[in-house]
Amino acid sequence: MVGKGQPIIVIKRTGDHGGHHGGAWKVAYADFVTAMMALFIVLWLMSQSDAVKKAVAGYFNDPKGTASLLGTNMTGTGAGNGKTQAVDPNQLQLEDLKEKLEREIRARKDLEKLNKQIEITITSEGLRIELIEDKNGTFYQSGSANLSPSGQELLALLAAELKTLPNQLQIEGHTDAAQYSNDTNYGNWELSADRANSARRLLQQDGVRADQVTQVRGYADQLLRVKSNPYDPSNRRISILVKNNENAPPPQLKHAEVVGGVPGPAPPGPAAGAPPPPAAPAAPAKPPASTPAKPGMLSKLTGLLPGTKK
Repeated sequence: MVGKGQPIIVIKRTGDHGGHHGGAWKVAYADFVTAMMALFIVLWLMSQSDAVKKAVAGYFNDPKGTASLLGTNMTGTGAGNGKTQAVDPNQLQLEDLKEKLEREIRARKDLEKLNKQIEITITSEGLRIELIEDKNGTFYQSGSANLSPSGQELLALLAAELKTLPNQLQIEGHTDAAQYSNDTNYGNWELSADRANSARRLLQQDGVRADQVTQVRGYADQLLRVKSNPYDPSNRRISILVKNNENAPPPQLKHAEVVGGVPGPAPPGPAAGAPPPPAAPAAPAKPPASTPAKPGMLSKLTGLLPGTKK
């Protein structure tokens, strides 16, 4: 109660009456948390393999498809063309093998120095592993098909992984354009083939199956890596191709199996001159059951027969 003669004090507040009890900070905090979550997702994706990255990209391209991070049955859409493109499980397997081999080579201190001379790429044919020579001869002794200790160790590492695969292998040998020797009976053709064969022998010695290597080829200087310089040392190389599974021959059909709606080969007939098999006795025909005609039906049918009158 205000007494007489005392001034009346009026307090007038302006601005936000909510003070620190308002809800604006919650919106800002939610935006911050969302941004941090997006950052962590991006960092996680950057540390994943190419197979996982493609699987995630395929999912966002086609959220309603059969996308799967495992890559076994994932489908995605092409860039702007509206067509569905299936992710090949064999392609994902080769990408995983590529990353695994690169990690194992980097982990070997004695092979780390050869990192620039080992090139692993994925092509339309499969996974290509190339052992590229330098001017000093890293994997093979100069002019010889004998593998150096570094080449033997690297091929043993490759064999430990390749022998576990169902894929077929193709081994190629290449040289540069320098003349091997004056001997006309032995040149770059023979040297490239012998080097590819020595790599095959060592791979099979370390566990690669005998039927896994399907081709061994020597190309001499016909498929140069550096076409602008036929004498470049990097033209001398060994190439191991891990072929796609789709290149394997299809399984043989037995008898008259039907695959994909197309009948297989018919079963073999009787040998020439053999008597034909006895025919099965025909089952006696059963008389058709008579059905009583409805009234008026006979007269209608009679009128439709030729030579009759309606």
